Amino acid sequence: MAEHTVIGKRPPRIDALDKATGAALFSADIVLPNMLHGKVLRSPLPHGRITRLDTSKAQALPGVMAVITSADVPAFQNDDEILMPMVPTLAKKRVVFAGQPVAAVAAKSREVAAEAIGLIEVEYEVLPFVIDVLEAMKPDAPLVYPSLQSGSGPGKKGASGNLFFSAENARGDAEAGFREADVVLENTFRTQTVHQGFMEPRAAVADVGRDGKITVWTDNQGIFKVRELVAKFLNLPLNRIKVMPVEVGGSFGGKEHQQLSPLCALLALKAGRPVKMVMTREEVLKATRPAPASVVTLKTGVTRDGRITAMEATMIYDYGTSVGMPGLEAIFFGSITAFSLYRIPNFVIRCRDVLTNKAPSGPYRAPSAAQAAFAMESQMDLLARALAMDPLEFRLKNGVVEGDPMVNEWSFGKIGFKETLERVKGYLAEHAPPEGKNRGRGVAAGLWLTGCMGSAAHISVNADGSIVLVIGSTDMSGTRTAFAQMVAEEFELPLSGVTVATGDTETAPFSIITAGSMTTRSMGKAVYRACRDVKEQMCRRGAAKLGVERDEVEYAAGRVRLKKKPNESVPIPDLVKEDYMSPFAGPITGTGAGEMMAEGTPVFAVQVTDVEVDGETGKVTVLSSVVGQDAGVAVNPTLVEGQMQGAVAQGIGWALFEEYLFHDGVMENATFHDYRMPTAADVPPIETLLVEVDSGAEPYGIRGVGEPPIVPGPAAMANAVMSATGVRLKELPMTPEAILNALKSK
Repeated sequence: MAEHTVIGKRPPRIDALDKATGAALFSADIVLPNMLHGKVLRSPLPHGRITRLDTSKAQALPGVMAVITSADVPAFQNDDEILMPMVPTLAKKRVVFAGQPVAAVAAKSREVAAEAIGLIEVEYEVLPFVIDVLEAMKPDAPLVYPSLQSGSGPGKKGASGNLFFSAENARGDAEAGFREADVVLENTFRTQTVHQGFMEPRAAVADVGRDGKITVWTDNQGIFKVRELVAKFLNLPLNRIKVMPVEVGGSFGGKEHQQLSPLCALLALKAGRPVKMVMTREEVLKATRPAPASVVTLKTGVTRDGRITAMEATMIYDYGTSVGMPGLEAIFFGSITAFSLYRIPNFVIRCRDVLTNKAPSGPYRAPSAAQAAFAMESQMDLLARALAMDPLEFRLKNGVVEGDPMVNEWSFGKIGFKETLERVKGYLAEHAPPEGKNRGRGVAAGLWLTGCMGSAAHISVNADGSIVLVIGSTDMSGTRTAFAQMVAEEFELPLSGVTVATGDTETAPFSIITAGSMTTRSMGKAVYRACRDVKEQMCRRGAAKLGVERDEVEYAAGRVRLKKKPNESVPIPDLVKEDYMSPFAGPITGTGAGEMMAEGTPVFAVQVTDVEVDGETGKVTVLSSVVGQDAGVAVNPTLVEGQMQGAVAQGIGWALFEEYLFHDGVMENATFHDYRMPTAADVPPIETLLVEVDSGAEPYGIRGVGEPPIVPGPAAMANAVMSATGVRLKELPMTPEAILNALKSK
């Protein structure tokens, strides 16, 4: 592995001081002159036909400046039924989930806006609804979107009713593989709807200039995606929308879509004044995009010596009222990440995406992967037990290596799965399992494929030799610090010599959304190429100044020097300072862009969790957790470790606490008091084991790090509970009540 001077070091985050002191600017912090306050009226029903909608009393209320319904939305005018997965669907004719926006108002104060919402009169014809995903698949189930019956919806091949996406993948002869097996196990595993749990509620501010251009501030995962969604919502050209960068208080996939900014922009247009909208926590939980529930059935065959011979899988995801992207999530993220860790010569994998009358589901850190991995890694643990094999050795025996095919027939390049398993094995050799009654240890592995999409970066060289990097990507995990390290590495400068500026959609080069653990790779490639562009310009200018050919010079240590006479050189300031007497100086700016890569870069994580289960209450105490992960090259190990620890904490929430509870189709635990997330009291010290196997990808051989560590978490917990109690829970969350019931059944 190449030696680096700044890459791999642990400087503090460059945004740390602003966030620690409260100086960082979030969307809810924006205050504009003459600003109005917006509020949304939401459906109280999971399914109903709107028979009457009267906003006249709200419009007549003093202080109300604008009221909008679906009739005011330019993008909705030709739609009989609205199937827009990435924008808020102001209900048109029907509501399809409790919490769906029906109307919105803008008023001079929050109080007047709330009063106006109460004055909007809506009458509904109550329609049958369906909440459970298996019930939704029955032929007589109420239809969430009747128009999809026509067969024109996304992924409709082989689908019907509420089954809006269906796909199948196979290799070899599964039946022959099962006949070859000595042990065959079949189990069904379930997970519930869970929320990303970001601390910052959704918020947006929109203003309309005298020229009609709309400026938007909002929490987001990509300013250019916000611009696109608002423009589509309003049927406006992209250059009529300007999105400003703000800090984001957590996302984990939950802010890729836009709940408020399109509504906020439309209200601002109608009112002729700036509008701010901020969701309550109840609105966030009821009406944003949580992770889908799932039902996964696995049948797996193995020989006595521990070799997997065959697998049959049926994966059912409950995507609420969301259509579109989920099909890709299930077949690509779910099946590939769960089943490609091991050599499986014969398999059949069926993916089913189903609609229910719940809020639209969406991405949550490693979308669809943790659900599928909970099933697969629980099944692997059961198989190891049936064979009386160590669960880690069982995974080592079947784990993939470079050149092995994934379940979609892509071949693995340079990967570090075996290295990560071996690193964890070494750790366990020095740390014995917990001793005592009802104590146990669980092991699980996970895979994520980090993408690489198109992004661009600009670099300018200041007259004193310092560097300014301009990007348009949203920083949610310290990526600005990582990019500053890359620039400092390339120019051999101290980190203090680099400034990273995040521009708006008119001043920054294009960037893809911050998602899929791909930001450091996607934008990093652009940053790396922009550095190379600038250094090449410096070398050409330096060669001219030294009176030699370009290939006789090189860049090193902040100057351009002769290769054969390193003492003869030109420092950066002399290359860029304006000098009327010299033709060899002037501004130097560089650009870099990264193209999309079709195949993702594999990242593997292995987690070990030790627990103690109270036999009288069923409460699980997490004693310790260690997670190993192949990061390729850790640009900033502290940031990587923070991502790993955060993902483990979220996995604890999935496993033990978090779920949406419904009564008559309405979520009834829509507060952080009732929607139980892990706190500091629930999370033990988390040890991280960094493995660095160069991915071979530009730049530096790095891999994504944000999502992989959550993938094995819920399964590691379930396997630990099994080890501690002897009972196998196949449904999440494993609440004390569920554990007590399982112990009684045992």
